[in-house]
Amino acid sequence: MPGPLNGLRVFDLTRILAGPTCTQILGDLGADVIKVEQPGKGDDTRRFAPPYLKDEDGNETNESAYFSSANRNKRSITLDLTSPEGQELALKMIAKSDILVENFKVGGLEKYGLSHDQLKSDFPGLIYCSITGFGQTGPYAKRPGYDVLIQAMGGFMSITGEPDGIPQKAGVPIADLMAGMYAAVSINAALRHREKTGEGQHIDIGMLDTMVATLSIMGMNYLSTGEDPGRLGNSHPNIVPYQAFATADGNIVLAAANDEQFKRFCDFAGVPELAEDEKYRTNGLRVRNREALIEKLAALMAEKPSKHWLEGLEKVNVTCGPINTLDQVFNDPQVKSRGMKLEMPHPATGDNPVRLIASPIRMSATETANRYSPPLLGQHTEEVLAELLDLGPDEVAKLRGRGIV
Repeated sequence: MPGPLNGLRVFDLTRILAGPTCTQILGDLGADVIKVEQPGKGDDTRRFAPPYLKDEDGNETNESAYFSSANRNKRSITLDLTSPEGQELALKMIAKSDILVENFKVGGLEKYGLSHDQLKSDFPGLIYCSITGFGQTGPYAKRPGYDVLIQAMGGFMSITGEPDGIPQKAGVPIADLMAGMYAAVSINAALRHREKTGEGQHIDIGMLDTMVATLSIMGMNYLSTGEDPGRLGNSHPNIVPYQAFATADGNIVLAAANDEQFKRFCDFAGVPELAEDEKYRTNGLRVRNREALIEKLAALMAEKPSKHWLEGLEKVNVTCGPINTLDQVFNDPQVKSRGMKLEMPHPATGDNPVRLIASPIRMSATETANRYSPPLLGQHTEEVLAELLDLGPDEVAKLRGRGIV
């Protein structure tokens, strides 16, 4: 069953993580993603290692796990965009593409003749997506953007971490990932617009913008009150109790998201009077009296092992769960059932398939397409140039000899 973007081609000029996340989503949905990499070097993340993928004998390959996280379902070609001949080849391939995605610095592609303004008249139907740290406009536009910098500047770190600790970044590069996802959503909207009008357009995704949007309820809490919310650790700003608790033998999460759940929790825990206490009877009261209530609940939870709380609270329909390690995550029966660990053959690993995190997208009429494992550098150069430009092996060999590919 073909993916929903089957038949569409993406000319992918992205590297690191935000851009590759976007184009991997498009590739998962069936688009033919042509990843363009610098000859001899490729995407920077090929060198963000260790760890590396391992072959059937357990030996490290030259392929980094980092690169493999965001480059599934792509074909890699090498092309020297600094050379006029490389630029000419790029233009010929863009002419046969529907979408171009790039994450160069603002204005970085102008010297190669590949900026949106330079292409839009010749390719009016092209959807051109730029992903940068700060967007195409504004006083910071020309600054480089890195995930941790954007998490810091976008306020995310100021609300992450323990109240008495230092600000923390997320455990994953959330600014890169959210920018990539917003870009993929925008591209799909632009495809719909082109279907209706025949017009392409320029999509301008700034990582700082997407980080500010990701502030979500915390941002709205600030805008509604004018008060900086600060850090709450594992607590929720608007729901109590909704956080991690230490048990007698570990840690779990309790999320009593409404008054009825809180009452059922109190009944099970043997403290029904807490649910009737005038300080805790409603969620609004519990938020206002958070510290006193959490002190009582923390002492209560620490008296019994995790199994007691997890099994007992599930039976009375109170939301709770374990805090899993990654080993527990990928061996969880629900995660296994949903197929979130994907295995694919890889040219560098021999009989040892590469293990990847699968796309979470599930659709009833179409499905994600796992066609290509993360490619070797330039793995598909001959194939793509033959397919798109009708170049034979001898012609490609001459280009390679001149360092063009």
